Amino acid sequence: MEKRQLGRSGLRISRMALGTMTWGGDTDPDEAASQLVAFVDAGGTLVDTADLYAGGEAERMLGELLSDLVPREDVVLATKTVARRTDGPFGGGASRGALLSALEGSLKRLRTDHIDLWQLHAWDSCVPIEETLSALDYAVTSGKVRYVGVSNYAGWQLATAASLAAVPFVSGQFEYSLLERGIEREVVPAAAHHGIGILPWAPLGRGVLTGKYRTGTPADSRGASAEYAGYVEHHRTERAARIVQAVVTAAEGLGTSPLAVALAWVRDRPGVAAPVVGARDTGQLTGSLAAEELTLPPAIRSALDDVSGIEFGYPERGTR
Repeated sequence: MEKRQLGRSGLRISRMALGTMTWGGDTDPDEAASQLVAFVDAGGTLVDTADLYAGGEAERMLGELLSDLVPREDVVLATKTVARRTDGPFGGGASRGALLSALEGSLKRLRTDHIDLWQLHAWDSCVPIEETLSALDYAVTSGKVRYVGVSNYAGWQLATAASLAAVPFVSGQFEYSLLERGIEREVVPAAAHHGIGILPWAPLGRGVLTGKYRTGTPADSRGASAEYAGYVEHHRTERAARIVQAVVTAAEGLGTSPLAVALAWVRDRPGVAAPVVGARDTGQLTGSLAAEELTLPPAIRSALDDVSGIEFGYPERGTR
């Protein structure tokens, strides 16, 4: 798998990341082990998790696998914090106390002495950003964290935090796909200005871009589950249907899958370092890994750009 620099840092990562949001829930330990081995065998290095996923179980599972199955040094280990909430004065949020307490918890669950990429899962309006950033500074200078980033920040939040940070941000995780291009208005320019690499989550439009929802809801899909039905339904619109049809048409012309087309499109967007791909099983992951071989022809990329384009207004488009 091709490697890329993450933002303007010296950290090199695979241009696809393995997501673990379903680990400890829909994905059991045996299936998680199979996915991790398949990903690493394909040349993947960046594995993304969060202290929030399955109440910390995803981190625990990953920590066990890195201890017993895959060498820790073969993986760029990324996790996130802020969103997980527990009782007590340090039970969540982006305060210095909460962040450093969360860091110790993640290190313990992941069975490691350091985290390669530690990311703030969300902006916390209740805490001064200077306090939050002081915790990131300590985490890096203490050696417990190598690099830092953010997730789900608005453009102004990303620019503000990056401007004040003593330790440079190297990554930003945002929803980004042919169905969700909103970050192109302000987040993408802010990330480019500050040298921050983009790690798209839901690069397959929460599964909709695979085309499996065109004629209904498969019984074994996330759209059929009580937990994820609303998550998928968000992108089941008339506009989405038009985009999905364009993706399916492109896939038929190229002799590949809609999944591969959608993933290749977002992977090669300006500023993107690596889409974060989650899978229910190893079969699904194998389909995503196959996209590594695909580069979209300019004509097809242009057609997909047009059908999925978003409207830019003032001030993004300028004063003309």
